[in-house]
Amino acid sequence: MSADLETRPGAPTPPPERGPLFRGLKPLITRVHFYAGLFVGPFLLVAAVTGLLYTVSPQIERWVHADALTVPVSGPERPIGDQVSAALATQPGLTVTEVRPSPEPGTTTRVSFDADLPESYARTVFVDPYTAQPVSTLDTYAEWLPVRGVIDNLHRSLLLGPPGQVYTELAASWLAVLTLSGLVVQLSRRVRARRDRFVPRAAGSQRARLRSWHGAVGIWASVGFLFLAATGLTWSLFAGSNVTQLRQAMDWTTPSVSSTLPDAAPGGSGGSGDTGSPGGSAGTDPAATAQRVLDAARADGLGGPVEIAPGDAGEAWRVQQAVRSWPEQQDSVAVDPATGVVTDRLAFADWPVAAKLARWGVDAHMGLLFGTVNMIALAALALALIVLVVWGYRMWWLRRPAVRGAGAGPPGSRERPSPASVALLAGLAVVVGIVLPVLGVSLILFLLLDAALTARRGPDGGDGRDHDHDGDRDRAAGAGGAGAGVEAESLDPVGRPDTAG
Repeated sequence: MSADLETRPGAPTPPPERGPLFRGLKPLITRVHFYAGLFVGPFLLVAAVTGLLYTVSPQIERWVHADALTVPVSGPERPIGDQVSAALATQPGLTVTEVRPSPEPGTTTRVSFDADLPESYARTVFVDPYTAQPVSTLDTYAEWLPVRGVIDNLHRSLLLGPPGQVYTELAASWLAVLTLSGLVVQLSRRVRARRDRFVPRAAGSQRARLRSWHGAVGIWASVGFLFLAATGLTWSLFAGSNVTQLRQAMDWTTPSVSSTLPDAAPGGSGGSGDTGSPGGSAGTDPAATAQRVLDAARADGLGGPVEIAPGDAGEAWRVQQAVRSWPEQQDSVAVDPATGVVTDRLAFADWPVAAKLARWGVDAHMGLLFGTVNMIALAALALALIVLVVWGYRMWWLRRPAVRGAGAGPPGSRERPSPASVALLAGLAVVVGIVLPVLGVSLILFLLLDAALTARRGPDGGDGRDHDHDGDRDRAAGAGGAGAGVEAESLDPVGRPDTAG
């Protein structure tokens, strides 16, 4: 049938002739795409749904915690020292870990304390900057308030802590592999015209239309998927640790100002100053020191929203700009808490290029870099991933055997991969497994599964029927189909006519 199609006028033209290694790899890549979509699809679906929820978390946070975030403008702001003192009075015996002055009119000041909470959590007192009166106290996760912290951790680890981060690594790493393998399948497919690989068709059977939409949407979303996969791995358990070690080895880490005070005696405060409060560094009054440090940073040119981080005894305090939208403002200074002298300064413009790229990548993944547009783009990618996975499972269901008990087998099951292609992919899995162990182990498992199914089908591909019967018909109609999902190619081993739906 394929030969007839190639000779008829207007028939689809085959892709350029490939070498024997590619011809051996293509069916194997197709089947790995199928296995991964089938078994990893649920994790991708969870990541996409929770990611979609995350894109509206700023609005949810502002609505749920409006009483903590906003106050009426009732006059000039009180000194930051008065605001910190008011917060300290509500948390006796706790140490101040961060102060975030009100970033804009009508918003509260945040004073965070070490309350022996889990990592990245803090007890935060929200203070009215106009009256210096506390209005709310919440346990916050980094800069997120409780509701947004729950959504963030749901997306990051399914609220399971470090064990849940394995899900992140599985989803992020396989999102990249599914995207790349889908591109291979889609771009090497025989179609009537090139545009058929990029534009979904409206005609044909339900499965053919789904495959066409699946492939076209996968191509258009591929760059976004690869970006999300690369940046998402930084939050994973094993790969994230390896990425951190690589950045340290390559000196790509985020730079910071030095907290060392010049000519400071060990254990000293670097000079005489306020003493006697348990709320901050030893030997300092955190309220008065916060005022002194903020005044010094402002005088040094540090404008806009900032965060103040007290240092340990004998160390400088750090003040850093907290604008993570484009153009980012991340300049920082170190200030002697006793004298108010700026001891070190670091401009964001002086960060290494790799550190800037990492900062921009993480902030874009979190929807912070470009504001509302950024969140809309993330929502679109999440929706695309959801429909690709759903379409993939739908295509898998539609290609089930018409005869009960007949085995459909994975796409591409008619063709046996060459030993060289299997060895290449297995070697790649081992190498990748060093950096991305969850991906490496799961890829090896998929290869073992494919080998077992291939052996079970026998040397003739199983049932002896034309596995490409249905695929040839759809390709003759100009079908496409790949992307991040389950079904990469229509190959019905029982030759069921593609008329479903």
